[in-house]
Amino acid sequence: MKTVSRDTWKEGLETFREKTEAFYAGELDKNAYKGFSGKYGSYAQRGGKASMLRLRMTGGIMTKDKLHFIADAIQGYSVKRIHVTTCQTVQFHDLQPMAIYEIMEKALDHGIVTMGGGGDYPRNVMMSPLSGVDGGYLDVAPYAEAAGRYLLNFIEMEKMPRKLKVCFSDSPENVPHATYRDLGFVARPDGKFDVYSAGGLGANPRFGLIVGEGVEPEKILYYIRAMWQTFRAYGNYENRAKARTRYMQQTLGEEGYVEKFKEELEKVYASGEDLDLSVEERPVTKTGDGTTAEGWGIIPQVQEGLYAVHYHPIGGIVKPSLFRELYDTIKDMEQVELRLSPDESIYVINLTGKEAKQVRAVLEDGAKTLFETSVACIGAGICQVGVRDSQKLLRETIEAVRGAGLADGALPQIHISGCPSSCGTHQTGSIGFRGGVKMIEKKAIPAFTVSVNGCDLQGEEQMGREIGVMLEKDIPAFLVELGKTVSASGSSYEAWVKENEKELETIAGRYLA
Repeated sequence: MKTVSRDTWKEGLETFREKTEAFYAGELDKNAYKGFSGKYGSYAQRGGKASMLRLRMTGGIMTKDKLHFIADAIQGYSVKRIHVTTCQTVQFHDLQPMAIYEIMEKALDHGIVTMGGGGDYPRNVMMSPLSGVDGGYLDVAPYAEAAGRYLLNFIEMEKMPRKLKVCFSDSPENVPHATYRDLGFVARPDGKFDVYSAGGLGANPRFGLIVGEGVEPEKILYYIRAMWQTFRAYGNYENRAKARTRYMQQTLGEEGYVEKFKEELEKVYASGEDLDLSVEERPVTKTGDGTTAEGWGIIPQVQEGLYAVHYHPIGGIVKPSLFRELYDTIKDMEQVELRLSPDESIYVINLTGKEAKQVRAVLEDGAKTLFETSVACIGAGICQVGVRDSQKLLRETIEAVRGAGLADGALPQIHISGCPSSCGTHQTGSIGFRGGVKMIEKKAIPAFTVSVNGCDLQGEEQMGREIGVMLEKDIPAFLVELGKTVSASGSSYEAWVKENEKELETIAGRYLA
């Protein structure tokens, strides 16, 4: 299979350096720079005085070598803000140009490519974070990694959709939202894939359409190629607002889209290009040592005697020192690696009971309840296009809920996006908040649109229903009252809301602006 060479990336970095220097010198406006820099995985932050850099982690897989590099980069460049994202990447924030250039180039030596981390390019390939250790239908990791390598070849292609997102799910839990991405491979009990296409969140959200059933895993690259050809033939790449694959469902109709995709797939097969895969499996050969572990965030794996430890930093913001502490803890542990999750959390897998306790001791500052695992995008404090500071809202709600002493499970995991782009996946959250404003007496007051009863489980997918606009200042009180009501029922929120949807809306109604 053809791959893009390291020299190609290095040549591109020289061009990136020239444009970045022009931007910081005031010779290039922010919109022009944004349109260019996204290709390299970097954006200027709000205010234009610092930048972020997105480190792609295919499938969210972070090996010890990559963890070591990240720890060294954080220390060597005094990185103060790190965010693990809903696309299973690591973002460094508040960087100056020289740090960006050097981190980009050094990352290549560790298999970390920043190219295509933003802009109109194939994004980080995602997968179920515990694939291979959670009892899913198929270990999708080797296929996600192969797809990630193949998609790098499309970064220099013309007429690409914005944010081509490809992902792999190993079970109906649908953690990476494979049924509503641009292209999603969903594992089946028979070890094959069903393939979904032309889905996505944000403006004009759509669930994906099935374009392949019972697909042999070695054939996945034919579907990726067909996805690209279908967009080139029928996508609206001239209008950025509609340059996403999901808009083809509108222009072609659902049946029409599926028909056209299959026509392009036949053309790929007929071309004679050999895209068959032969992946190298990575079995877990490690065995338990007789020690056991239990407690918050400790998950038994399907491999007897082994565990995964789940760490959910609040809002996905990881303290800088943790990467070094974690590396020093696991560096000599056999077959241990990190998996980033689409809910902004981290799993450390393949641990014995003794090792799980050691890792858990390092990861003590994260979420301790379901509500504290809530998801929030980086927000308007950093993001140029953000409207509201979603991280600030999350911190305020967690503080209020802790102060109220609510039981774990009284509130669900909520999802907060600072703008309509749905980077916080608010549209399919049980409770979602979308940043905006409410005009009151001709003044724009910080507010969020509230949605309820979204679902991301395979076969049960639904977009949350918007019920109104709530002032930002009132959201913590709303959630506390809701949590107290659920607690009084003696039930969990998940069970309570099934029988009390009208009461949920009544409580929310007291806070809607």
